Amino acid sequence: GLMRWVAFCVLLQVFVCSARYSMPNSSNSRPGVFERSFTSEIVDETIQSIAAQIQDPTLRTLFENCLPNTLDTTVRYQESLNGKPDTFIVTGDINAMWLRDSTNQVLPYAQLLKQGNKTNEHLRNMFQGLIHRQAACINTDPFANAFNYEPAPSEWLGDTTYKKGFLNTQVPAMTFALHERKYELDSLCAFLKLSYKYYTESGNDLTPFDNEWLNAVHAVLEVIRMQQEPQGPLNPTGGSGYFFQRSAKAPTDTLMHGVGPPAKRTGLSISPFRPSDDASALPFPTAANAMAVVSLRQLVTILMALKDNKVTPLLNTADQLATEIDDAIQEHCILKHPTTGAIYAYEVDGFGNAYFMDDANIPSVLSLPYLGYCAADDPIYLQTRRFLLSESNPYFFSGTAGEGIGGPHVGQGYIWPMSIMMRALTSTSDSEIVECLDLLKKASAGTGFMHESFFQDDVNNFTRPWFAWANSLFGELILYLSQNKPHLIFGV
Repeated sequence: GLMRWVAFCVLLQVFVCSARYSMPNSSNSRPGVFERSFTSEIVDETIQSIAAQIQDPTLRTLFENCLPNTLDTTVRYQESLNGKPDTFIVTGDINAMWLRDSTNQVLPYAQLLKQGNKTNEHLRNMFQGLIHRQAACINTDPFANAFNYEPAPSEWLGDTTYKKGFLNTQVPAMTFALHERKYELDSLCAFLKLSYKYYTESGNDLTPFDNEWLNAVHAVLEVIRMQQEPQGPLNPTGGSGYFFQRSAKAPTDTLMHGVGPPAKRTGLSISPFRPSDDASALPFPTAANAMAVVSLRQLVTILMALKDNKVTPLLNTADQLATEIDDAIQEHCILKHPTTGAIYAYEVDGFGNAYFMDDANIPSVLSLPYLGYCAADDPIYLQTRRFLLSESNPYFFSGTAGEGIGGPHVGQGYIWPMSIMMRALTSTSDSEIVECLDLLKKASAGTGFMHESFFQDDVNNFTRPWFAWANSLFGELILYLSQNKPHLIFGV
């Protein structure tokens, strides 16, 4: 008996050691049921039914951990604040809510709002609460990218940032309500995208689109329109008066002269910062403007559904802006690259200059079909995609641990798993998708979760262990494959 026990212990020891250094197969790492920040029956049921069919144990574990991560860990939900639900969603290991992240974090759950005739009430209220909270944030300051749960000094309180006051005076704009005030066009688009996703997936429910929401929409349209107006010698802060400077080690954390590089009026809308929260190298980002075109057209659909004459001016503005920006993308953002021919640039300035690259953060050029701007088999997109996924893109990295797109945010050699997910979501090739899934399994480094980035030669050298957006996007990818290409994950 003793020998058998010793042998068992030795075997157990070997098993534990080997498990530690290989991929853990089924280490479900969700917080306990009572520790979860929000629980949705339908989400848990969906995870169970899909996980049961996933052949690969590592993929199964990642799905079980990643899809619910936002609900499990980042939601602060109140049934009623001023008579409406309220939802605040932190980004993960930074205790603040980004407009862009919070939209992307809940996106995969939208498809579960309704099933047949049944509405999943609790989940629906969570979405409504987030729409209300985002509207309140935008009404507080439409130029801010991230907000505090309740007024408190953030680490960026010392930033020098102004808004336009009476008679074009400059008024300090950083307040306790804001976590950070980097203006990014795609943050405003994220609010519109969340609204539209909720509207379509809830069976055209118009409940959250109240006066406060309309005020936020008005602010969004105003800012996008004002940002079409470049700065110049007689107008140093452009159409909006937005100004931002920070004492920083990295030039990507501040803006030249407080406004960024010069732009020429094209019809595109200026975004001084990127979806990565880095300063733009050139003022007009292609992908954020493409997202604006899609979101503005989706906004028109909601405004028409409201059947209210007072929204007609908003409707006309949204429609006109979408057309102007779309025409400008086609005219100014597709340029001839010296080796690859005509492709979408990452950023342009209207003077004929272009930056050919991509950054993993979405909206990215790689994500154009995912954003709904063009088809996945569009010839110019495909030409661009080949460039983006090659050494010609300064931020495409390839090493012994994988390949993918990164960006200046973390720096050279760091691949963002989000870019690998986006590659799979925009791919028309089964073998490419399978390759992406293999890369993602490795990229999790045995932690059971997705990270912000990992070093090209070492998956264990990664940033941000708790980055909810990446976890949600992975869940979204698996849901997408379960519906569109089940044979790739369910086996035969």
